[in-house]
Amino acid sequence: MSATIVDGKAIAAELREELAAEIVAMTEDGSRPPSLAVVLCGDDPASALYVRNKGRAAERVGIHFMLHRPPGTSTTAELVDLVRELDADDEVDGILVQVPLPSHIDEQAVTRWVSREKDADGFHPYNLGLLAAGHEGAVAPCTPLGCLELLRRSGVSVRGKRAVVIGRSPNVGRPLAFLLTNADATVTVCHSRTGDLASVCREADILVAATGRPQMVDATYVKPGAFVIDVGTTPQEGALIGDVDRAGVEPIAGWLTPVPGGVGPMTVAMVLRNTLALARARRSLARV
Repeated sequence: MSATIVDGKAIAAELREELAAEIVAMTEDGSRPPSLAVVLCGDDPASALYVRNKGRAAERVGIHFMLHRPPGTSTTAELVDLVRELDADDEVDGILVQVPLPSHIDEQAVTRWVSREKDADGFHPYNLGLLAAGHEGAVAPCTPLGCLELLRRSGVSVRGKRAVVIGRSPNVGRPLAFLLTNADATVTVCHSRTGDLASVCREADILVAATGRPQMVDATYVKPGAFVIDVGTTPQEGALIGDVDRAGVEPIAGWLTPVPGGVGPMTVAMVLRNTLALARARRSLARV
């Protein structure tokens, strides 16, 4: 037995084709296309690459992409002014502040000015609250959404499954647990204080590793036939290393997402899906 390697790049490409068709239909009457404004401050190379990928993907599907690059010496107040200006601009449907910001900037003070109606990242407390409450229309964080889409498009039903999420971050672990719960999985969230972690993980039909600890999840963590989702991306010697020891886990798991090429492309695709959803919602409200 050897795991099916889930091709996130191919699935993301399928999703972009679907989004492009929806945007063509949306703009047939002359309406403007959805728009996404991204704020990139500082010189973090991983952030720059990620934003470049977002821009290319947005343009492919017909989303108007606006990149704002304030200097790395900008103050918190200056970035707040920029975000507030974008939030007040009726031509902007979605806003994304790329993190990490330079260390001298208060990230929360900047990002809290992105309103829930333009929250392309899905990080606004109101949107997270809707997700926790099981609201079907909630705009959710993009990486967790991408994980659910990988399951769905691999033909794996979540309903009734035992899911274990390693990691409780507010951007990945917690919202992913909400999404899995809303899809009728039985969910356990594990973290650094979980006792006998490997034995808990071995009970999982769906195992998600989102710890940032390279190759922490080895064969002893995996139930035979499980769907293993590797969210980790740690740079090491010019390569990205996941949280899962692929060589050890691949012979045991039923499915495995690779790093790179698994969850990463889906995260970008979900930014586009969220932007389209926000554009539709704003235009519906404008017609009321």
